[in-house]
Amino acid sequence: MYQERIILTEKDILEKEFKVDTRGYRPQEVDKFLDVVIKDYGEYSSIIKELTDDKQSLIEDNIRLKQEIRALRTKLDVVKDTPTSEVHNADLLRRLSNLEKIIYGRED
Repeated sequence: MYQERIILTEKDILEKEFKVDTRGYRPQEVDKFLDVVIKDYGEYSSIIKELTDDKQSLIEDNIRLKQEIRALRTKLDVVKDTPTSEVHNADLLRRLSNLEKIIYGRED
């Protein structure tokens, strides 16, 4: 997915050979190659930022979903523990306790 955005491989950089002029390497050729390297580094930075943002979003979604599961399990426990015909003080106290767990995010 991201590989098509990167032009150079490690092997391309390692094996790059410049033509030698009378005074050394051709500056234009070196400058062009360095421009490509700089562009690739920019792409790598961009990709890393995108992946970091995606990771943070997934972590937040995971936390939210775990909280929802905890709340639903608590509600399910309340429904299971409640007799259908009558409600007693103990049932009301249990429901109140479970609601406090949901509101304050505590898990015993």
